[in-house]
Amino acid sequence: MKQYTTEALRNLVLVGHGGTGKTSIADSFLFLSKVNNRLGSVDDGTSLFDYDDEEKKRKLSIRLTVGSFEWDDHKFNVIDTPGYDDFVGDVVSGIHVADMALLLVDSQNGVEVGTSRAWGFARGRHLPSIICVNKLDKEFSTFEKTYTNIRKALGKMAVAVTIPVNEGTDFDTVIDLLHMRAMKYPKDGSGRAKEIPIPDSHMDAAKAARTRLVEQAAESDDKLLEKYFDKGELTEEEVLFGMRRGIVKRTFYPVFVTASKMDVGIGTMLDVIAAAGPSPLDMPPHIAADGETEIHTDSGKLVAQAFKTISEAHMGDMTLFRVYSGELASGTEPQNARSEKGERIGQLYFVQGHKRVDADKIVAGDIGAAVKLKDTHTGDTLTDCGLAAPPIPFPKSVIRSAVIAKTQGEEDKIGNGLARLHEEDPTFHVEVNGETHQTLIHGLGETQLDILVRKLKDRFNVEVELIEPKIPYRETIRKKAEGQGKYKKQSGGRGQYGDVWLRLEPLERGAGFEFVSEIVGGVVPTKFLPAIEKGVVGVMTDGILAGCQVVDVRVVAYDGSYHNVDSSENSFKVAGSMAFRKVFMEASPVLLEPIMTVKVTVPEDCMGDVMGDLSSRRGKISGMDTQGHYQIVNAEVPLAELYKYSTHLRSLTHGRGIHEREFDHYAEVPKDTADKVVAAHAAQKEAEAH
Repeated sequence: MKQYTTEALRNLVLVGHGGTGKTSIADSFLFLSKVNNRLGSVDDGTSLFDYDDEEKKRKLSIRLTVGSFEWDDHKFNVIDTPGYDDFVGDVVSGIHVADMALLLVDSQNGVEVGTSRAWGFARGRHLPSIICVNKLDKEFSTFEKTYTNIRKALGKMAVAVTIPVNEGTDFDTVIDLLHMRAMKYPKDGSGRAKEIPIPDSHMDAAKAARTRLVEQAAESDDKLLEKYFDKGELTEEEVLFGMRRGIVKRTFYPVFVTASKMDVGIGTMLDVIAAAGPSPLDMPPHIAADGETEIHTDSGKLVAQAFKTISEAHMGDMTLFRVYSGELASGTEPQNARSEKGERIGQLYFVQGHKRVDADKIVAGDIGAAVKLKDTHTGDTLTDCGLAAPPIPFPKSVIRSAVIAKTQGEEDKIGNGLARLHEEDPTFHVEVNGETHQTLIHGLGETQLDILVRKLKDRFNVEVELIEPKIPYRETIRKKAEGQGKYKKQSGGRGQYGDVWLRLEPLERGAGFEFVSEIVGGVVPTKFLPAIEKGVVGVMTDGILAGCQVVDVRVVAYDGSYHNVDSSENSFKVAGSMAFRKVFMEASPVLLEPIMTVKVTVPEDCMGDVMGDLSSRRGKISGMDTQGHYQIVNAEVPLAELYKYSTHLRSLTHGRGIHEREFDHYAEVPKDTADKVVAAHAAQKEAEAH
């Protein structure tokens, strides 16, 4: 592949709901541009993009993949992203480094929840966007209905550039409104279209659609608009100029029609994107991680960000980069902005799905890959000017599961394997929970975690089991109480004596713990107060009701006694723990549980089922919002009721519902539930004792 200038680059990320044909479109690009001598297929396992064993087995994308190709004297970098919600982190990563989004919409299903979410990510990034209505070769496809749906859901600035002639199973012809011509594609899937006259039956519709196209292009520039008002028409070059201006300003969302599996409309779409799509130089400068400094593409200073790490069996880790400015060259040693250490750059590549093409350098605006980097991770920046690229805003995890080894003694191997997998997917992370004494893995969905477990076995030869995680309950009190703890032991020689009176008072939720001394007159020497507190803290850490941490309590030591010979730090530590245990049980103890704020996005027809289900999970609905054709249900739900909720929600909504969750606060556990938790803890202790 020859070296292209920044102006000739087009960086395109494919996004949309699962099953809209993103990977098929990407394979079409590489086939039509002659990168691949046959059209790759997800269904038969020959896709250049879905080449991972798990992807072949499941017939869906589970990670971001890049494909570079040449088209009409331009170099395209197409970033194929998963549509399945468990892997939305790669959608965010792809949008972060692209210059425009190609949003795929299924011609039969219209705008779906995944469409809206991807659109929201693109809008949040202020990313120029293009819309592709795909699968128009399917039976009962209706472009006008889908087009109306798009304009209603995504905005009136979505304007057709191509329209179908014969949608449905016979679909093979599109009308190119920019050039006012019809392009007929052969049934052999070669994508070699020939120009034919626009059918008389479609001429009026084509003229009306052409008028909308020209009007939208003219509105992007005052001079164009003035000329259009004066003369009623614009030249092809003027329309292209207006389209490019409108795309960059996000006042124009071109809409194309395609059938990716038959390569219908793909070439026409690429022609227009090459001519009117923005290059990196057309985009506004990126803002560096400091939130202030602008990164200009033509500055000449190196700023290159790693946005994906892929582990390859035959090559090791491969790191994908977007070069925002300057150039990344083999043999150089730029600085990692995070570690402030040099990173030696060895072989560089341009990536074409699972194929690699050697590259000497990656210029400003381009995307490429490096291998065998020592200390550069996803999100890191390589630089020669001290600037760091903006951080990638990966979504927060929504599920968690506990991990246990099937074979004892393999904990270190598990830890190392999980750390390596986190490198590939930063939306997955590991936590060793000090309260529940479990190793937890957090992610975006059950499928994601299941695949990670399989990778642990295949790559690192270690087997684990996923089990339901323990809930980090807390214990606290509801009223004030006081009492004595007295430890006295005499067994010959020096004895043990500690005597302390404690008062426990409830604190506001989240206040933590306070230890206060009101002892006067030296009834307990000051030197023993730390020991009393230590005894109290020890009991609070281990818990009393259900073995859970005690919180939101003020402990006041107000009286006691000591012995000149037998009193010691240990005796007052024991006395403190005894007093706390006794008084705690008299202070109306309760269990607390973590409450999550949950945001569920679902189609309107699923609202009743989802709200009923949340209520059955002890959830409290706090409000509802509208997002296009979807409803957002906001609720507060106990964490204990959310295990495997994403899978249940997917089943409840036929794959159309998604949710986000975040910890909000701790609240009292209902008595019947608390009784079960306490009884289970008692049974476990008894079993361990035997």
